[in-house]
Amino acid sequence: MEHNKFKTQKLKMPERSLLFSPAPYHVLSYGALLGTQFFHTFLNSIISFKVLERPQFAILQRAVFPAYFGIQTVAPVVLALTYPGGAGRLAALPQGISGVLHPANRWGVLVPLTAAFVTGLANWAYFLPGTNKITAQRREQEVKDGKQSWEKTTHSKDMKALNKKFAKIHGYSSLFNLVTFIATVVYGVHLSARIA
Repeated sequence: MEHNKFKTQKLKMPERSLLFSPAPYHVLSYGALLGTQFFHTFLNSIISFKVLERPQFAILQRAVFPAYFGIQTVAPVVLALTYPGGAGRLAALPQGISGVLHPANRWGVLVPLTAAFVTGLANWAYFLPGTNKITAQRREQEVKDGKQSWEKTTHSKDMKALNKKFAKIHGYSSLFNLVTFIATVVYGVHLSARIA
């Protein structure tokens, strides 16, 4: 019987110094950010919209969005703080904010992380409260008009104006969410190039 030509190697436990390195926290934070964005944008929202009645969908979104936009805002900051710097051919790159601000990282690190942070913050601090305010106004107008804002029927002048405002702010919020997702993917391409 032929012996296996490959020797089995003992798996080593992570070195203690690795636990104090920013690298694992950086990768875990990136995975959490990208996974959250992908799941919510392309699965959760679409499926929820299809299977829930409009009022329940709105309640779910109002409950989820503060946490979702919070993650989109905080995770890029964590990624900047835990930027692992350089090793091997990238050894000259410092860790943390200094590494993010290094001229060699302008387009692959600084720009995408800044874009993700700014668009996430805009959604969290501006578009979310604005959308909630318009939604509350539409609920009040629904009571006055005796019909739902989304019904395919003739609406009052006030409801038409509110629906238009809602569509505009929701459109901007969706666009900013897409920019955050693209910026996160662009950063991931840079991060993967460090592994290759």
